[in-house]
Amino acid sequence: MSERVSWVPEGVDTGKPSAARLYDYLLGGGHNFAADRALAERFLQAQPNARTIARLNRAFLRRAVLFMMDNGIRQFLDLGSGIPTVGNVHEIAQKADPEAHVVYVDFEEVAVAHSQLILEEDPRSTIIQEDMTKPAAVLKTAEESGLIDFTRPVGVLTVGVFHFVPPEADPRAIVAAYRDAVPEGSYLAFSQFTQDLQPEEMAGIVEVMKKSQNPMFPRTKPEIEGFFGGFDVVEPGIVPLPLWRPEGTNTDDPDKAGIYAGVGRKI
Repeated sequence: MSERVSWVPEGVDTGKPSAARLYDYLLGGGHNFAADRALAERFLQAQPNARTIARLNRAFLRRAVLFMMDNGIRQFLDLGSGIPTVGNVHEIAQKADPEAHVVYVDFEEVAVAHSQLILEEDPRSTIIQEDMTKPAAVLKTAEESGLIDFTRPVGVLTVGVFHFVPPEADPRAIVAAYRDAVPEGSYLAFSQFTQDLQPEEMAGIVEVMKKSQNPMFPRTKPEIEGFFGGFDVVEPGIVPLPLWRPEGTNTDDPDKAGIYAGVGRKI
């Protein structure tokens, strides 16, 4: 039976789990339903470290945004932004510079509805409901928002989302379309699940997600490197999450991170 609560948009089938709400649950959020939690528990059985991986991925997002801010970026396009939780891009960026602009992009109705609520008082941030795998539509709507000036460098964020893009969708061409739309000096932050780290657990995750709305496609390090064509990958390169420019004492085991992450500057 579907749950129905006041913050759920009309027409959303809460009996069908979504990756955005699964991630919300793993991060300790409250915008998820019984079906999402049931899927998440199977996910945790396959990968007991999943909550830590979600936290590490969120921490990478923060460090990547601050790195870009330190390098002059003041506008961000966050692809597959998901359900708002603590440490959103606009919060990170606007704490460093209140004039920073952020355009979130997601297709999931609950993620969009919550983002709209959170951002309604923020004239420098918005959410657009588009499919990130259709760059032409995303770029058009982002430009129409008036918040992204594509003649100036942009921080493109693809954090923990491209493992949902199947090979037949040509994910490299999708990233290349965003690359081609932004000027030199723009940045790409990219993270996604890999079978290189804990391959047995990763195979279990793939099996769990196979029958969901969001099947997963882990990639090898060379495949992930391929997304950075036209970008100069910054140090320390493409590495497990906790190894990307860590802050303070880092005690997380990189071999259990599950996800590779990297940042590149368009050249």
